[in-house]
Amino acid sequence: MGTWTGRRDHALLTIAVQTGLRISELVSLTTGDIYLGTGPHVTCLGKGRRRRATPLTPLTVAVLAGYLTERRTRHGSALFPGPAGQHLSRDALEHRLAKHLTLAAGTCPSLAAKHVTMHSLRHTAAMNLLAAGVDIAVIALWLGHQHTASSDAYLHADMAIKQAAIDRTRPPDTAPGTYRPEPDILTWLSNL
Repeated sequence: MGTWTGRRDHALLTIAVQTGLRISELVSLTTGDIYLGTGPHVTCLGKGRRRRATPLTPLTVAVLAGYLTERRTRHGSALFPGPAGQHLSRDALEHRLAKHLTLAAGTCPSLAAKHVTMHSLRHTAAMNLLAAGVDIAVIALWLGHQHTASSDAYLHADMAIKQAAIDRTRPPDTAPGTYRPEPDILTWLSNL
């Protein structure tokens, strides 16, 4: 983050992972789409040309506030501009993410084996909301899905949520957790 490009990328990746905006929504953002006052949010024109607002967390607001102060010295209206002030392309965003993943893999080698894309950051935002107990209908609105069925995949992806649901339905005299048979149960069953 010691360069303008590094600070821009930090702001870009922070907003991407927190909001779950689509890559097309990220590349089209302008400085006018960010509101950091009371009820901070970002507005975007999403899929189907539907406009939506997504709230920003205090951490994201802090990152964007610092970034926008420096951003004012640059020309163009793109929130995350390229060298000539133009909007970055989808490929440029994927390239920037790949560059930062390569750098991060130096201190976290497990990243090298992972396939991470800008769309992965959208999934991360959805899974973070789900893990925080946010209703799937709200997640669908958050992500700009027209139908809640589009967000159902997140429900299927989290085994911890499924286990918690099972634990809530267990009889009162049953210990929570996954059933573990006695070691000699297979022998007993074989002798039947």
